[in-house]
Amino acid sequence: MADHTEVMRGIERHPGVQYPVLTPNLRGFRSAIEAGATEVSVFGAASESFSKRNINCSIEESIERFEEVAKLARSMNIPVRGYVSCALGCPYEGNIKPVKVAEVSKRLYSMGCYEISLADTIGVGTPGSMKRMLEAVMKEIPLTALAVHCHDTYGQALANILTAMQMGVSVVDSAVAGLGGCPFAKGATGNVATEDVIYMLNGLGINTGVNLYKVIEAGNFICTALNRKTNSKVAQVSSVFEL
Repeated sequence: MADHTEVMRGIERHPGVQYPVLTPNLRGFRSAIEAGATEVSVFGAASESFSKRNINCSIEESIERFEEVAKLARSMNIPVRGYVSCALGCPYEGNIKPVKVAEVSKRLYSMGCYEISLADTIGVGTPGSMKRMLEAVMKEIPLTALAVHCHDTYGQALANILTAMQMGVSVVDSAVAGLGGCPFAKGATGNVATEDVIYMLNGLGINTGVNLYKVIEAGNFICTALNRKTNSKVAQVSSVFEL
């Protein structure tokens, strides 16, 4: 977030594309809008310990800050998306009760977040825990306002996404080449690779409108720039075999 102004200035913008920025408080919100953000995201947690380490405040304090952001955003017609970290497990508290995820999600939705992304921050979730968590959240939030955000630490991300889709969720967060991670979730890998998600969706006959080969190219580009290997299984295979 410290360099989002530089990042936003370097983006080549396209019509119909939103450019969101994470904003933990009013100061971050004003900075994001000044930098050209067209959408903002507030990121809470279902774990008290993670909330204090990630954004240096309790869950209750974070909700108060988010409400201020949501109120100002509403007055400016800026969409606000909400995230719930540690929805399937916490590096400090272990298992997280689905009812806690549902409670935080409800509060974010009530303050005006148009969508709530449920994040398996450390990638410990399984299809079973994903199902139980979503069942609890769906009692409080409309299905059309839910998204999932799965990290692939234990190799369960695609299985968890498929489970969510079978339950009606149609929005999935992903990252090119599986980049990402969290400094407060030691050992956790990045978000599920966009390439792998698209390959699975193609196999299900779902038209995403996204060109898999272009995404692979983008992943190769950024991995070269960062001098690191891709976390995408599909990209790894495509470098050896033609898909």
